[in-house]
Amino acid sequence: MRLFSPDLYRNFAIGFAVGALALGVANAGTGPEAQPEPIETSAVAAPIAADFRITPLEVA
Repeated sequence: MRLFSPDLYRNFAIGFAVGALALGVANAGTGPEAQPEPIETSAVAAPIAADFRITPLEVA
């Protein structure tokens, strides 16, 4: 039995076609649930508290 026989290429082609078809079916959709969700607004950081301090780390 040869390693790179024509059956190997045929099986890769069939697997690729079946996988592409499965992805297409999984991603296909109709109706409102198929529409992408709107992009949220950008994040806004909270104001820094007046007593916020970064203290040095005590290394022994």
